[in-house]
Amino acid sequence: MKTAISLLLLCCLSTPVLAQVQSLQHKDDKRRYIVYTPAAYESQPRRAFPVVFNFHGGGMSMGEQMLYTQMNGAAERHQFIVVYPQGIKQDWNVGFGMDYLAGTDDVGFTQAMLSKLKQDYRIDDKRIYATGLSRGGFFALRLAAELPRQFAAVASVGAPMPEPVVQHHTHTGKVGVLLIQGTADKVVLFEGKAASYLSADATFDYWRRHNGIGGAAPQPRLIPGPAGDATQVSWLEQGSGAGGASVALLTVQDGGHTWPGADAFNIGLPIGKTTRAIDANEVIWEFFSRHRR
Repeated sequence: MKTAISLLLLCCLSTPVLAQVQSLQHKDDKRRYIVYTPAAYESQPRRAFPVVFNFHGGGMSMGEQMLYTQMNGAAERHQFIVVYPQGIKQDWNVGFGMDYLAGTDDVGFTQAMLSKLKQDYRIDDKRIYATGLSRGGFFALRLAAELPRQFAAVASVGAPMPEPVVQHHTHTGKVGVLLIQGTADKVVLFEGKAASYLSADATFDYWRRHNGIGGAAPQPRLIPGPAGDATQVSWLEQGSGAGGASVALLTVQDGGHTWPGADAFNIGLPIGKTTRAIDANEVIWEFFSRHRR
């Protein structure tokens, strides 16, 4: 896999430059990230572009996240910039398995990336978003809690709200939150895990309350998978009116610890079924596009 990723990145850098490996010094560490710019970035030199941070899962790399999620295709179709950061020891600080305050300063690293991106690229700072898979999804939710003035919305795939983030969440700013979770996920459990993370349903309720969304939740919309796909998606979304920060839960019935619509990706874990009922990249961007700071 590492050889394949190296070849992929080499190809990205030896063709017309759309994806570049960047680096910065944050505290005592040299940190890296990939920046992918759509072709429209060069053809529209006066335009500012939205940015999506896409955080890898635990044990993965930035290149593997780019290869697995295939978000560059959506970036071309919808004309946004994608940033794939690299975690130290392929991990992110979400408060379990690492001290929330004394562990790796990944929030500071994200702020440093934002500052450098604003210097180096034409960024629409009202349309900055974060998503991620597994550990990266947990971290996207930490960013929603800690940097609500920077991020308009986040989407977490296979990762409900970490309990340490709940305990340290003091900012009142509202952020759009989308959670995509499989009911048969054996890596991150749909029903939550004590002292680690909330259930998917509790995460939906938590952000609904935080964003000041009242009233009974509407009936979910069911999206069946194509022929031969045993999964289906239940789509539950609630907002606080025009321009407000919506909260959505996409429950993948019988879905595993996977990125919906992605190709099979063997990381040596029982990751389960990948639904074809939705394309996560399209769903995430549609949700993001309705949110601005």
